[in-house]
Amino acid sequence: MLLTQNLTLYRSKRKIFENVNMSLSSGKIILLKGKNGSGKTSLIKTILNILEPSNGCIYWKGKILKKNLYDYYNNITYISDKISSVRQLSVSENITIWKKLFLSNISNQEIGKILTLLNLDAFFHSKVSTLSLGETKKLELLRLIIENKKIWILDEPLTNLDLESVDVLEHTFTDHCNKNGSVLFSTHNDTKLNISEEIIL
Repeated sequence: MLLTQNLTLYRSKRKIFENVNMSLSSGKIILLKGKNGSGKTSLIKTILNILEPSNGCIYWKGKILKKNLYDYYNNITYISDKISSVRQLSVSENITIWKKLFLSNISNQEIGKILTLLNLDAFFHSKVSTLSLGETKKLELLRLIIENKKIWILDEPLTNLDLESVDVLEHTFTDHCNKNGSVLFSTHNDTKLNISEEIIL
C-alpha cells in the first residue's frame, strides 16, 4: 500500500500543493485532476521521491518510503508526460530494449496483439521520430504491459490519444485493478473510469 499523510510542497515560498492525504491500495484507481500548472506533475514527482516534500510523509507497505525504496521501485511503472523511447530507433528496437531492461517475459505474440489493438502494428519497423504524438504516446503506454508491475503511476496519459485509444487504456486500467493492481494518474480531461478516489489540485 502507498500512503501519503499531509504531503505539502513549496517552491520559493509558493505553495504548489498542501496537505494531500491519499491511500493507494490494490484494486484502486486514484485520479489527480486539475488544470495545467495546478501541481499534478509536482505531486507525482514527490510521490516518486524525485522531489523532496516540504512537509508530510510517504509510506510504502507501512514503512517510511526512503527506507523501502528498492522494493517500492520494483513494484512501480511510471509513465511521464515526456517521451522515454529513443526517437532514433524503431518501435521494434525500443520494445526489445524495454523487454531486456525490465526482464520481461511477455511473448512477441502478445506484443503483436497489443500493437494491433493500438493500431501500431503498421509502424513496427518505423523510427519513433516518424510517429505522431498520439502514436508515440501509445508506444509509451505499452511499457505498462511489458514491465508488469503492481502500481501504475501516469502523468497525463490521455493527452494526444484518440477516443478509441482512450477507451482501450481505460479498459486496461480496469483489468489491471481487477487483478489486484492499482493506478494513480493525472488528467485535465473527463473520463468514464470508475474512480475510487479523486484529488483536486
